[in-house]
Amino acid sequence: MKILQIVPSVSLVYGGPSQMVLGLSQALAKAGVEITLLTTDSNGDFGQPPLAVPLQTPIEQNGYEIIYFPCSPFRRYKFSLPLLQWLYQQADQYDLAHIHALFSPVSTAAATICRMRKLPYIMRPLGTLDPADLQKKSLLKNIYGHLLEKPNLAAAAAVHFTTAEEARISARFGAKTKDIIVPLGVELSPQLPIKGKTREQFGISAAIPLILFMSRIDPKKGLDILIPALERLQEQNYQFHFVLAGANPQDPNYENNIKQQIQSSSIAPQTSMTGFVQGEKKLELLQDADLFVLPSYYENFGIAVAEAMFFGKPVLISDRVYIYDDIQSADAGWVSSCDVTELSKFLQIALE
Repeated sequence: MKILQIVPSVSLVYGGPSQMVLGLSQALAKAGVEITLLTTDSNGDFGQPPLAVPLQTPIEQNGYEIIYFPCSPFRRYKFSLPLLQWLYQQADQYDLAHIHALFSPVSTAAATICRMRKLPYIMRPLGTLDPADLQKKSLLKNIYGHLLEKPNLAAAAAVHFTTAEEARISARFGAKTKDIIVPLGVELSPQLPIKGKTREQFGISAAIPLILFMSRIDPKKGLDILIPALERLQEQNYQFHFVLAGANPQDPNYENNIKQQIQSSSIAPQTSMTGFVQGEKKLELLQDADLFVLPSYYENFGIAVAEAMFFGKPVLISDRVYIYDDIQSADAGWVSSCDVTELSKFLQIALE
């Protein structure tokens, strides 16, 4: 079987959802599926240089093929006419296309081309149909959704949601869809790091609980409730060390505001900020954490939560992280509302 994976970008700048396409492609290749991944060289929406990759040349990696295409001059829209021309010409060589992200011109046009060329396709929204996400530029998205995404959704062989809650709350703009729910997988290095490296780096005693937030520093992630909740713990003389691991090159102003808020906070002496982490450093953080926290306002899956659970770590998440029911049924941690008082209460329970 030959499958096309189509995603606007796989740059780390855009976070985990785009990156997961790489892992999915590798897993399908291991299962004997012939995969070609089409993407662009987009590396950010605000003047960042494009990815330093060969363009329009197949690259073999991890058992599958990836082809990068150049973006249009308006890079923030991640549109690539050469990608769409390639798809139109080569569509009949494939059995299925898996298209990731809505409200992205290259994904929208790719679905339209698949319909024209009679190539069955699956659409994965990546949370873009969440009512909370649709509130951003709501008028434009409502018009775009009804005119362009509704026919794409209606004609899709399936719409790929990663949780039942994501499927339940997602808008369809009146389209009748064939929904499938397939969670995201986690594959980390089989060689786990030795415990204690993070604690040694930041001078954290083994007796002090380490609370880890590891995600993009973004308004949706709930840091505005997590920081005051931690301050309440500190006021009640709870012992802990907070590690903030993340960045946001797409919104450096917000990232700087969060850092300044922490630096002027009562929790500053017991907080370490690492910036963006990956590879061995990421594994070291997960290995040494005692509690993983993600109080997002909306999160269609929360891959970082699954990674923490892979390490056997208890997690504290909001009820807007849509794997919350799995956390509760597995007794793998605690689920809070997006409220400072309730989050502080669960933090206390977790530390006790």
